[in-house]
Amino acid sequence: MIKVKTFTNELKIFQTMKELAELDNQVTQFIKENSIKKIVSVSDTCTTSEGSTIGIIRVIAYEA
Repeated sequence: MIKVKTFTNELKIFQTMKELAELDNQVTQFIKENSIKKIVSVSDTCTTSEGSTIGIIRVIAYEA
């Protein structure tokens, strides 16, 4: 069975690298805690407001 999990993170000016690392850690922790063996896909998209990037959404599809 394929399942999907969505993660989000707000991006603040001059802190983007730290926030992306935190998002990576969230996803990695989820994979470890749920003993996921096979990732089908990973997708990132940005959210914007008035032309500025304000957040990121990461979606993983995995086999359960």
